Amino acid sequence: MLLIHGGRDHARNWDLVAEALVDSYCLYAPDLRGHGDSDWAIGGQYSMPDFVLDIAALADVIDHDPLTIIGHSLGGGVALQYAGVFPARVTKVVSIEGLGPRMTQPPRSAHDRMRDWVPHMREMERRTPRRYPSIDAAVARMEEENPHLSSDMARHLTVHGARQNDDGTYTWKFDNFVRIHSPYEFNIEDARDIWNQIRCPVLLVRGDESWAGDPEEDGRASAFHDYRAVVIKEAGHWVHHDQLERFLAVTRKFLLEQ
Repeated sequence: MLLIHGGRDHARNWDLVAEALVDSYCLYAPDLRGHGDSDWAIGGQYSMPDFVLDIAALADVIDHDPLTIIGHSLGGGVALQYAGVFPARVTKVVSIEGLGPRMTQPPRSAHDRMRDWVPHMREMERRTPRRYPSIDAAVARMEEENPHLSSDMARHLTVHGARQNDDGTYTWKFDNFVRIHSPYEFNIEDARDIWNQIRCPVLLVRGDESWAGDPEEDGRASAFHDYRAVVIKEAGHWVHHDQLERFLAVTRKFLLEQ
């Protein structure tokens, strides 16, 4: 089983899920490029194809197809893309809020997007990571950004997601350039084409208190041949943190089905 974390996150995000599933699976939980303890990409290349390429390389190293994949947010999107590009190499996918944003407005022209992207990249080159005076201050920021998290989980994610600088302060491990989106915006037509190639069962999970839209209501789920969509009550974007036992229950049921 491969566990793929979300954007600005890290592999230790999966610790409690892994503890619950390790008796049944051999688990791999990588830090994506630019995240956690993985190297940063020179030039800030953090597009979906790059992440899918990295997962394909890891799958070659694991060399034990077909894989079961669970991904969250960005990781859920990577899991679905990988399963669509290499359908024979995946046996089941659990995607937690991994379908990307709802397309509520028509896309802007390519030249406008590029004109905005270039100065944005140049600005990011001059940006320095925010420094926190203590690990407690970093935990407070984590709790502010993710109010659904328990205090223990906020501290766990912070301790493993921050590094201490020479002056004693702390900064997040992820590369600031992971914040930059490609000027070639999320293309729902291309995504649907790839999703339509998936031949394994897919479980789409979302929280009822998240910003993510309903994939059945907006039509994105119709790209899948064999899927089910589950809404977890009292959960935000990080469903597996907000309602771990409920998430594990629906996931175990899905994984055990033939």
